[in-house]
Amino acid sequence: MELGAFSVSLSVSNIEKSKVFYQKLGFEIVGGDQSQNWLILRNGDHSIGLFQGMFEGNIMTFNPGWSSKCQPLESYTDVRELLKEFEAQGVNIIQESISGESGPSSFSIKDPDGNSILIDQHV
Repeated sequence: MELGAFSVSLSVSNIEKSKVFYQKLGFEIVGGDQSQNWLILRNGDHSIGLFQGMFEGNIMTFNPGWSSKCQPLESYTDVRELLKEFEAQGVNIIQESISGESGPSSFSIKDPDGNSILIDQHV
């Protein structure tokens, strides 16, 4: 089972301060819109999202169908297949937003310690 690109979505209190901090660590802005309170930053193969006022807590995010450079993959495990597999294994689904038989969709789970995990397919 391939989960796709991994990133951490950080809930930040001040997106400007957080952006400057992570830029000091070598991260560069590769996406997002700071005027809408969200940015995507990358350092090599490592991506983080900065989100101000959008959700509580930090979220581990997997993007089926994307490489670590956010490029579409030719072959991948669709989010719908992942959802079925997780349900079959007894994983509690917290939220799901599945539409159609292909394309963008997502669902959320939590690990045993309450950490949020988002499976978010964009392709």
